[in-house]
Amino acid sequence: MTGVQEAVGPKAGAGPLLLGVRHHGPGSARAVRAALEEARPRVVLIEGPPEADALIPLAADEEMRPPVALLAHAVDEPGRSAFWPLAEFSPEWVAVRWALEHDVPARFIDLPAAHTLAWRRQEDEAGVEGEPPLDAETADNEGDSAPGPGPAEVRIDPLGVLAETAGYDDPERWWEDVVEHRGVGRGDAFAPFTVLEEAMGALRETFGSGGHDRDLVREAYMRLQVRAAQREFEDGVAVVCGAWHVPALRWKTTVAADKALLKGLPKVKTDMTWVPWTHRRLSRMSGYGAGIDSPGWYGHLFSAPDRPVERWMTKVAGLLRAEDRLVSSAHVIEAVRLAETLAAMRGRPLPGLSETTDAVRAVMCEGSDVPLALVQDRLVVGDVLGEVPATAPAVPLQRDLARLQRRLRLKPEALEREVELDLRKETDAARSRLLHRLRLLGIAWGEPAASRGSTGTFRETWRLRWEPELSVRVAEAGVWGTTVLSAATAKAEADAVAAQGLADVTALAERCLQAELPEALPTVMRILADRAALDTDVGQLAQALPALVRSLRYGDVRGTDTGALGEVAAGLAERVFVGLPPACAALDADGAEEMRRHVDAVHGAVGLLGDAHAAGQGHVRARWQSVLRVLCGRDSVPGVIRGRAVRLLLDGGELVQDEAARLMGLVLSPGTPPADAAAWIEGFVGGGSGGGMLLVHDERLLGLVDAWLTGVPAEAFTDVLPLLRRTFSAYEPGVRRTLGELVRRGPGAGSGAAGAGSGIPGFAAELDTVRADAVLPVLRLLLGLDEGEEHIGNDLVGVTG
Repeated sequence: MTGVQEAVGPKAGAGPLLLGVRHHGPGSARAVRAALEEARPRVVLIEGPPEADALIPLAADEEMRPPVALLAHAVDEPGRSAFWPLAEFSPEWVAVRWALEHDVPARFIDLPAAHTLAWRRQEDEAGVEGEPPLDAETADNEGDSAPGPGPAEVRIDPLGVLAETAGYDDPERWWEDVVEHRGVGRGDAFAPFTVLEEAMGALRETFGSGGHDRDLVREAYMRLQVRAAQREFEDGVAVVCGAWHVPALRWKTTVAADKALLKGLPKVKTDMTWVPWTHRRLSRMSGYGAGIDSPGWYGHLFSAPDRPVERWMTKVAGLLRAEDRLVSSAHVIEAVRLAETLAAMRGRPLPGLSETTDAVRAVMCEGSDVPLALVQDRLVVGDVLGEVPATAPAVPLQRDLARLQRRLRLKPEALEREVELDLRKETDAARSRLLHRLRLLGIAWGEPAASRGSTGTFRETWRLRWEPELSVRVAEAGVWGTTVLSAATAKAEADAVAAQGLADVTALAERCLQAELPEALPTVMRILADRAALDTDVGQLAQALPALVRSLRYGDVRGTDTGALGEVAAGLAERVFVGLPPACAALDADGAEEMRRHVDAVHGAVGLLGDAHAAGQGHVRARWQSVLRVLCGRDSVPGVIRGRAVRLLLDGGELVQDEAARLMGLVLSPGTPPADAAAWIEGFVGGGSGGGMLLVHDERLLGLVDAWLTGVPAEAFTDVLPLLRRTFSAYEPGVRRTLGELVRRGPGAGSGAAGAGSGIPGFAAELDTVRADAVLPVLRLLLGLDEGEEHIGNDLVGVTG
């Protein structure tokens, strides 16, 4: 980049003013503004889809806040889309704003989005995985859906080549030194573009298209648009485009040759609008190929009027203070000095991001990368979310969603946040309905999270985060209806018809109740009843029942009529009860384990269904208990299921401990194969069902397990060990330690209730008043009681007993 001082601007009659830029580059943006002020063109041509020309005036709207993006999507296939993001520091945005402020026409001259989207469709159908085309120093403005060459083509990074030629190992650092840290002085407005054009010309001579073969077609279209503007405005034409394209726009080609390159291009009908964008989506780490590493840092460089390093360190200090870290003004001063010293030592004109980052780590973060990661996330990248005026074109569904967001005070934000909803409140219930309806439409603005401090069904917790891609999902969902309610209803009905299994339909019924879709529920219920009547797979029925029963609980919280749902649930439960015992016979190990999970799920569902008051549900629990008794008594049922049935009856109070101990004793007798006995133990005390605590507090059960385990023959022990290890490894560490201690002490020395009077310290048939009295002074001290409060002391004796 030598010879900058000698470079001069374009002369009259020398052709259009070509301003080659780096997309999203603040240095390029400042240079574009200075060049336009100097040249005062009569028209500004900008790289971008020409379908967006009608949207340019919206950039002057007071409600428009970058970062924003032009969104193009196919009318008949809204999911096929492409983005052209623009930040406040994007040269294209600066050019658009300059043209609007000076009443100069602005036009987009890149290949139409109609061809771009059609190209991508052809690649998808052909099975070619495209990439966003590289442009200038990083990449073009086209989004993830933009076309590109196949993976076999070799592509070059122009910025990387120039940086390597200059002796830099980091392209970003080279760009900062030669552009971002170099101010635009008087009489020097065109020099950066002249020099950059020369550099790109040398690269194009060496590498040709550099693997960017699609760019040849785009450049042919841009040349045609430049010629048309020159015929209309003569020499008053300025072009803002990626620096990589500038040499190609200077090429002397014929109109016929350019039109020949464009002949036969595929095309689709396309709609365009403005959508909000985020700094995070401008960063490479988010997966957007045309991004930059540090949008927050670049935005700061562009907006800071002076002393950018000092202002940046002040921002960092404010962020760290907000996170309760001790950062003083002295830290800010010392960090600025260190950054300047590092820049001087490294031979840089001014401190860049690497110097400021090193200074922040050393001074403000005390060498730790943990707070530095927060600075990187919040400031270097940032969570800035743009805004688009309400007058921007949008599908009716988008307008209805925006109206609901304003009414419910749920503003889209780029930063993830949690929202606690109390469904007993009208506004919170409406917010819940909106979020559930959007999820049903595939618009994942909110994700359900576990509620803290409450397990009731009246409370919900959501994690909200608005991503720009959700605008595409909204446009895609617009085919289902013009409002969120009508679209969600139509989508639910279509999903019910297309559902593959009974469990899918019951899950959909639950979502319809959560989203409060009364018009969709009859269709879903009809299909649910038909599927339930025809489905003979007990496993499928058992999978479907829990979601169906959970749905009944929303009748109390949301005021939804679930009478029909309760009747279907009761009928489904009866079919499970009838078919479960035969289905549990003659299963292999994997099938038995899967059926055990189904038994657990049905048991939990019956617990909820038994609490409901719908007609025909009063006998559900009794019927289920009879089914469990059948399961635990059949030898043809695998041991893991028989053991679980006994455990569920014991927990439900339908089986006394003596009977449970008798059944365990029969199973663990010498006549039972060790593998079957181990499976029974797995079902009884395994699966995370609290079996460890049961063994801790029931010495007889622990003694039976211990006696059986010590009597397993050596040749069979190796076979049952993996199952037993899986069973007992699921216990909490404290439970395992307690069981080990009880086994070490031996039978008759347990600490459970059955071990009372067995000689263990602290357990006896009668109250030990001497030991109880010894505790009283400590209790009085802890509770702040006086020695004379004898009635309290007597109460404490009762407590200790």
